[in-house]
Amino acid sequence: MIMSEKRAMRVSKLTKQYSGFTLDNVSFEVPCGCIMGFIGENGAGKSTTIKLITGLIRADGGEVQILGGGFDDAEVRNHVGIVMDECFFPDSIHAEDLGGVMRGLYKKAWNKSEYTRLCREFGLDMKKDIKGFSRGMKAKLGIAVALSHDSRLLILDEATSGLDPIIREEILDIFMDFISDGERSVFISSHITSDLEKVSDYITLIHKGKIQFSREKDELLETYGILKCDERELAAIDKSAVRGVRKNGFGVEALVDKRRVHGGLIERATLEDIMLYTVKEGAKWEA
Repeated sequence: MIMSEKRAMRVSKLTKQYSGFTLDNVSFEVPCGCIMGFIGENGAGKSTTIKLITGLIRADGGEVQILGGGFDDAEVRNHVGIVMDECFFPDSIHAEDLGGVMRGLYKKAWNKSEYTRLCREFGLDMKKDIKGFSRGMKAKLGIAVALSHDSRLLILDEATSGLDPIIREEILDIFMDFISDGERSVFISSHITSDLEKVSDYITLIHKGKIQFSREKDELLETYGILKCDERELAAIDKSAVRGVRKNGFGVEALVDKRRVHGGLIERATLEDIMLYTVKEGAKWEA
Protein backbone atom coordinates (compact mmCIF):
# COMPACT_ATOMS: atom_id res chain seq x y z
CA MET A 1 0.00 0.00 0.00
CA ILE A 2 1.26 3.48 -0.86
CA MET A 3 2.07 5.58 2.17
CA SER A 4 2.86 9.27 1.97
CA GLU A 5 3.05 12.04 4.53
CA LYS A 6 2.00 14.45 1.81
CA ARG A 7 -1.05 13.12 0.05
CA ALA A 8 -3.79 14.55 -2.12
CA MET A 9 -6.33 11.86 -1.29
CA ARG A 10 -6.73 9.02 1.19
CA VAL A 11 -9.46 6.41 0.77
CA SER A 12 -9.90 4.13 3.77
CA LYS A 13 -12.12 1.02 3.97
CA LEU A 14 -14.72 2.42 1.58
CA THR A 15 -17.71 0.08 1.34
CA LYS A 16 -20.91 0.06 -0.69
CA GLN A 17 -23.40 -2.80 -0.88
CA TYR A 18 -25.65 -3.39 -3.88
CA SER A 19 -27.68 -6.41 -4.85
CA GLY A 20 -25.14 -8.64 -6.58
CA PHE A 21 -22.14 -6.37 -6.01
CA THR A 22 -20.12 -5.15 -3.04
CA LEU A 23 -17.41 -2.54 -2.98
CA ASP A 24 -15.35 -4.17 -0.26
CA ASN A 25 -13.12 -2.09 2.07
CA VAL A 26 -11.43 -0.14 -0.71
CA SER A 27 -8.29 1.62 0.53
CA PHE A 28 -5.49 3.52 -1.25
CA GLU A 29 -3.64 6.83 -1.14
CA VAL A 30 -2.78 9.36 -3.87
CA PRO A 31 0.45 11.23 -3.07
CA CYS A 32 0.84 14.87 -4.08
CA GLY A 33 2.61 15.59 -7.34
CA CYS A 34 1.67 12.38 -9.14
CA ILE A 35 -0.73 10.74 -11.57
CA MET A 36 -2.47 7.60 -10.33
CA GLY A 37 -4.12 5.33 -12.86
CA PHE A 38 -7.17 3.41 -11.64
CA ILE A 39 -7.77 0.22 -13.64
CA GLY A 40 -10.03 -2.82 -13.64
CA GLU A 41 -12.55 -4.65 -15.79
CA ASN A 42 -16.00 -3.25 -16.54
CA GLY A 43 -18.09 -3.65 -13.40
CA ALA A 44 -15.05 -3.93 -11.13
CA GLY A 45 -16.10 -0.88 -9.10
CA LYS A 46 -14.12 2.00 -10.64
CA SER A 47 -17.07 4.32 -11.27
CA THR A 48 -18.72 3.38 -7.97
CA THR A 49 -15.51 4.29 -6.15
CA ILE A 50 -15.31 7.65 -7.91
CA LYS A 51 -18.98 8.42 -7.22
CA LEU A 52 -18.39 7.68 -3.54
CA ILE A 53 -15.27 9.84 -3.47
CA THR A 54 -17.08 12.78 -5.08
CA GLY A 55 -20.24 12.44 -3.00
CA LEU A 56 -22.56 11.45 -5.85
CA ILE A 57 -23.60 8.41 -3.83
CA ARG A 58 -23.39 7.71 -0.10
CA ALA A 59 -21.04 5.06 1.28
CA ASP A 60 -22.16 2.34 3.67
CA GLY A 61 -18.82 2.62 5.46
CA GLY A 62 -15.31 4.00 5.24
CA GLU A 63 -13.76 7.42 4.93
CA VAL A 64 -12.41 9.69 2.19
CA GLN A 65 -9.98 12.53 2.84
CA ILE A 66 -9.31 14.96 0.01
CA LEU A 67 -6.72 17.72 0.34
CA GLY A 68 -6.84 17.22 4.09
CA GLY A 69 -10.62 17.57 4.39
CA GLY A 70 -13.93 16.08 3.27
CA PHE A 71 -15.65 16.55 -0.07
CA ASP A 72 -18.65 18.01 1.75
CA ASP A 73 -16.47 21.03 2.54
CA ALA A 74 -17.08 23.75 -0.07
CA GLU A 75 -13.49 24.96 0.23
CA VAL A 76 -12.24 21.47 -0.65
CA ARG A 77 -14.63 21.20 -3.62
CA ASN A 78 -13.34 24.51 -4.96
CA HIS A 79 -9.94 22.88 -5.47
CA VAL A 80 -11.04 19.56 -6.97
CA GLY A 81 -11.59 19.30 -10.72
CA ILE A 82 -13.92 16.51 -11.83
CA VAL A 83 -14.33 15.22 -15.39
CA MET A 84 -16.67 12.29 -16.05
CA ASP A 85 -17.07 10.13 -19.14
CA GLU A 86 -20.16 12.06 -20.22
CA CYS A 87 -20.61 15.82 -20.64
CA PHE A 88 -23.18 17.12 -18.16
CA PHE A 89 -23.09 20.74 -19.30
CA PRO A 90 -26.33 22.16 -20.77
CA ASP A 91 -26.39 21.68 -24.55
CA SER A 92 -28.22 24.93 -25.21
CA ILE A 93 -25.54 27.34 -23.97
CA HIS A 94 -22.15 28.16 -25.41
CA ALA A 95 -18.76 27.95 -23.73
CA GLU A 96 -18.65 31.65 -22.83
CA ASP A 97 -21.99 31.45 -20.97
CA LEU A 98 -20.80 28.27 -19.26
CA GLY A 99 -17.96 30.29 -17.80
CA GLY A 100 -20.53 32.57 -16.17
CA VAL A 101 -22.32 29.57 -14.68
CA MET A 102 -19.06 28.22 -13.29
CA ARG A 103 -18.17 31.61 -11.83
CA GLY A 104 -21.37 31.48 -9.80
CA LEU A 105 -20.60 27.94 -8.69
CA TYR A 106 -16.95 28.37 -7.71
CA LYS A 107 -17.10 32.07 -6.76
CA LYS A 108 -13.64 33.33 -5.63
CA ALA A 109 -11.86 30.24 -6.95
CA TRP A 110 -13.04 30.77 -10.54
CA ASN A 111 -10.42 32.19 -12.91
CA LYS A 112 -12.16 33.65 -15.95
CA SER A 113 -8.97 34.58 -17.79
CA GLU A 114 -7.53 31.08 -17.34
CA TYR A 115 -10.75 29.52 -18.60
CA THR A 116 -10.72 31.77 -21.67
CA ARG A 117 -7.04 31.01 -22.30
CA LEU A 118 -7.59 27.25 -22.07
CA CYS A 119 -10.63 27.30 -24.35
CA ARG A 120 -8.60 29.17 -26.96
CA GLU A 121 -5.61 26.86 -26.49
CA PHE A 122 -7.89 23.85 -26.98
CA GLY A 123 -9.38 25.39 -30.13
CA LEU A 124 -12.89 25.70 -28.68
CA ASP A 125 -15.30 28.22 -30.19
CA MET A 126 -16.65 30.08 -27.15
CA LYS A 127 -19.65 31.38 -29.13
CA LYS A 128 -20.77 27.94 -30.31
CA ASP A 129 -23.51 25.97 -28.54
CA ILE A 130 -22.12 22.99 -26.65
CA LYS A 131 -24.55 20.69 -28.49
CA GLY A 132 -22.50 21.38 -31.64
CA PHE A 133 -19.25 20.20 -30.00
CA SER A 134 -17.71 16.85 -30.89
CA ARG A 135 -16.97 14.32 -28.11
CA GLY A 136 -13.34 15.41 -28.11
CA MET A 137 -14.29 19.09 -27.85
CA LYS A 138 -16.64 18.33 -24.94
CA ALA A 139 -13.84 16.44 -23.17
CA LYS A 140 -11.52 19.42 -23.61
CA LEU A 141 -14.23 21.77 -22.35
CA GLY A 142 -14.65 19.64 -19.23
CA ILE A 143 -10.92 19.75 -18.62
CA ALA A 144 -10.81 23.52 -19.22
CA VAL A 145 -13.46 23.94 -16.52
CA ALA A 146 -11.63 21.57 -14.17
CA LEU A 147 -8.39 23.53 -14.56
CA SER A 148 -9.95 26.97 -14.09
CA HIS A 149 -10.81 27.01 -10.38
CA ASP A 150 -7.39 26.53 -8.77
CA SER A 151 -7.71 22.74 -8.75
CA ARG A 152 -5.12 20.86 -6.70
CA LEU A 153 -6.55 17.46 -7.59
CA LEU A 154 -8.16 16.23 -10.80
CA ILE A 155 -10.50 13.24 -10.62
CA LEU A 156 -11.37 11.74 -13.99
CA ASP A 157 -13.64 8.82 -14.82
CA GLU A 158 -13.02 7.53 -18.35
CA ALA A 159 -12.67 11.14 -19.47
CA THR A 160 -10.63 10.17 -22.56
CA SER A 161 -12.77 7.18 -23.54
CA GLY A 162 -13.77 7.17 -27.20
CA LEU A 163 -11.37 9.97 -28.18
CA ASP A 164 -8.96 9.61 -31.06
CA PRO A 165 -5.26 9.03 -30.23
CA ILE A 166 -4.15 12.57 -31.15
CA ILE A 167 -6.65 14.23 -28.79
CA ARG A 168 -5.83 11.71 -26.05
CA GLU A 169 -2.14 12.52 -26.43
CA GLU A 170 -2.88 16.24 -26.08
CA ILE A 171 -4.91 15.63 -22.94
CA LEU A 172 -2.21 13.42 -21.40
CA ASP A 173 0.30 16.23 -22.00
CA ILE A 174 -2.05 18.59 -20.15
CA PHE A 175 -2.10 16.24 -17.16
CA MET A 176 1.69 15.97 -17.13
CA ASP A 177 1.99 19.75 -17.16
CA PHE A 178 -0.65 20.03 -14.42
CA ILE A 179 1.42 18.00 -11.92
CA SER A 180 4.77 19.54 -12.87
CA ASP A 181 4.87 21.81 -9.79
CA GLY A 182 4.98 18.74 -7.53
CA GLU A 183 1.95 19.94 -5.55
CA ARG A 184 -0.98 18.89 -7.75
CA SER A 185 -2.23 15.40 -8.51
CA VAL A 186 -4.39 13.45 -10.96
CA PHE A 187 -6.53 10.39 -10.22
CA ILE A 188 -7.71 8.90 -13.51
CA SER A 189 -9.85 5.86 -14.21
CA SER A 190 -9.41 4.48 -17.71
CA HIS A 191 -9.69 1.23 -19.62
CA ILE A 192 -7.02 2.51 -22.03
CA THR A 193 -4.09 1.05 -20.10
CA SER A 194 -1.55 2.09 -22.74
CA ASP A 195 -2.32 5.75 -21.96
CA LEU A 196 -1.87 5.16 -18.23
CA GLU A 197 1.37 3.33 -18.90
CA LYS A 198 2.72 6.50 -20.52
CA VAL A 199 1.90 8.99 -17.78
CA SER A 200 1.05 7.29 -14.48
CA ASP A 201 3.37 7.26 -11.48
CA TYR A 202 1.17 4.79 -9.60
CA ILE A 203 -1.38 2.16 -10.57
CA THR A 204 -4.27 0.93 -8.44
CA LEU A 205 -6.10 -2.16 -9.69
CA ILE A 206 -9.59 -3.07 -8.55
CA HIS A 207 -11.23 -6.43 -9.31
CA LYS A 208 -14.71 -7.53 -8.23
CA GLY A 209 -14.96 -4.64 -5.78
CA LYS A 210 -11.63 -5.30 -4.07
CA ILE A 211 -8.29 -3.53 -4.42
CA GLN A 212 -5.69 -6.00 -5.71
CA PHE A 213 -2.72 -3.66 -5.44
CA SER A 214 -1.70 0.01 -5.36
CA ARG A 215 1.91 0.30 -6.46
CA GLU A 216 4.46 2.40 -8.31
CA LYS A 217 4.02 1.79 -12.03
CA ASP A 218 7.71 1.51 -12.84
CA GLU A 219 8.32 -0.94 -10.00
CA LEU A 220 5.33 -3.00 -11.16
CA LEU A 221 6.53 -3.19 -14.77
CA GLU A 222 10.13 -3.88 -13.78
CA THR A 223 9.12 -6.71 -11.44
CA TYR A 224 6.70 -8.71 -13.57
CA GLY A 225 7.05 -10.31 -16.98
CA ILE A 226 5.46 -12.94 -19.23
CA LEU A 227 7.26 -16.30 -19.13
CA LYS A 228 6.77 -18.58 -22.16
CA CYS A 229 7.50 -22.23 -21.45
CA ASP A 230 5.99 -25.71 -21.31
CA GLU A 231 4.13 -27.22 -18.36
CA ARG A 232 7.17 -29.19 -17.19
CA GLU A 233 9.29 -26.03 -17.00
CA LEU A 234 6.49 -24.17 -15.23
CA ALA A 235 6.19 -26.93 -12.62
CA ALA A 236 9.87 -26.45 -11.72
CA ILE A 237 9.38 -22.76 -10.87
CA ASP A 238 8.80 -21.49 -7.33
CA LYS A 239 4.98 -21.23 -7.14
CA SER A 240 5.26 -17.99 -5.16
CA ALA A 241 6.78 -16.36 -8.26
CA VAL A 242 3.74 -17.13 -10.47
CA ARG A 243 0.84 -14.66 -10.52
CA GLY A 244 -1.27 -16.33 -13.19
CA VAL A 245 -1.12 -18.92 -15.97
CA ARG A 246 -2.59 -19.26 -19.45
CA LYS A 247 -2.40 -22.41 -21.52
CA ASN A 248 -2.44 -22.37 -25.30
CA GLY A 249 -1.65 -24.67 -28.22
CA PHE A 250 2.04 -23.84 -28.05
CA GLY A 251 2.55 -24.33 -24.32
CA VAL A 252 2.12 -22.06 -21.31
CA GLU A 253 2.35 -18.33 -20.65
CA ALA A 254 2.65 -17.15 -17.05
CA LEU A 255 2.78 -13.77 -15.35
CA VAL A 256 5.81 -14.12 -13.09
CA ASP A 257 7.97 -12.18 -10.66
CA LYS A 258 11.16 -11.93 -12.73
CA ARG A 259 13.33 -11.69 -9.63
CA ARG A 260 12.39 -15.23 -8.63
CA VAL A 261 12.69 -16.92 -12.02
CA HIS A 262 16.04 -17.96 -13.49
CA GLY A 263 16.20 -18.91 -17.12
CA GLY A 264 13.47 -19.17 -19.73
CA LEU A 265 12.10 -16.62 -22.16
CA ILE A 266 10.57 -13.74 -20.19
CA GLU A 267 8.97 -10.94 -22.18
CA ARG A 268 7.99 -7.50 -20.93
CA ALA A 269 4.54 -7.37 -19.30
CA THR A 270 2.27 -4.42 -20.02
CA LEU A 271 -0.34 -3.01 -17.66
CA GLU A 272 -2.93 -4.66 -19.85
CA ASP A 273 -1.21 -8.04 -19.37
CA ILE A 274 -1.17 -7.57 -15.60
CA MET A 275 -4.83 -6.57 -15.54
CA LEU A 276 -5.92 -9.45 -17.79
CA TYR A 277 -4.07 -12.04 -15.73
CA THR A 278 -5.69 -10.66 -12.60
CA VAL A 279 -9.19 -10.55 -14.09
CA LYS A 280 -9.20 -13.76 -16.13
CA GLU A 281 -6.54 -15.95 -14.56
CA GLY A 282 -7.05 -15.17 -10.87
CA ALA A 283 -3.61 -13.70 -10.17
CA LYS A 284 -2.85 -13.34 -6.47
CA TRP A 285 -1.10 -10.26 -5.16
CA GLU A 286 0.71 -9.50 -1.94
CA ALA A 287 -1.16 -7.25 0.50
